[in-house]
Amino acid sequence: MMITVQLDKNKHDRNRFDCGVNALNAYLKVMANQQSKKDNTRTFVLEDENKPKHIIGYYTLTMAPINLELLPNKLQKKHHNAGSGGLIARLAVDKRYKKQGYGEWLLIDALKKLLLVSETVGFPLVIVDAKDGSIEFYEKFGFMAFQDTVNKLFLTMADIRVSLT
Repeated sequence: MMITVQLDKNKHDRNRFDCGVNALNAYLKVMANQQSKKDNTRTFVLEDENKPKHIIGYYTLTMAPINLELLPNKLQKKHHNAGSGGLIARLAVDKRYKKQGYGEWLLIDALKKLLLVSETVGFPLVIVDAKDGSIEFYEKFGFMAFQDTVNKLFLTMADIRVSLT
């Protein structure tokens, strides 16, 4: 059974992780633990069942401001009082584990965690900053681009709730 756990720098081998994107590798190695200690983000890792110190993939969650003017009109009206949304700040899979469905699994796991949080703290959207080449990956799950930025995408909590329950 696959399960994500919070990154533990004493257990997980962050230096071994390589997704092929230097910024994502560096974040995991250098910043993820510091940002979590400061309560700025939370990073969750999927461990290799056979070698738990090996990281298959990870994602980082936090909150982000929403520029309502960049949403479709219908959503601007509906969420005119909303100030922020859940942010999947990073999502990456180690190159050794690519093309095995782990990226999809990590995204769904992140959305489930954000859905659970939204039952306690309301927010209308989940936002992702899709790195080069990953826009189509998120669009497959229904994410849509903000009007000003091609690689900044969102999905409504209402849509997430429908698709995950």
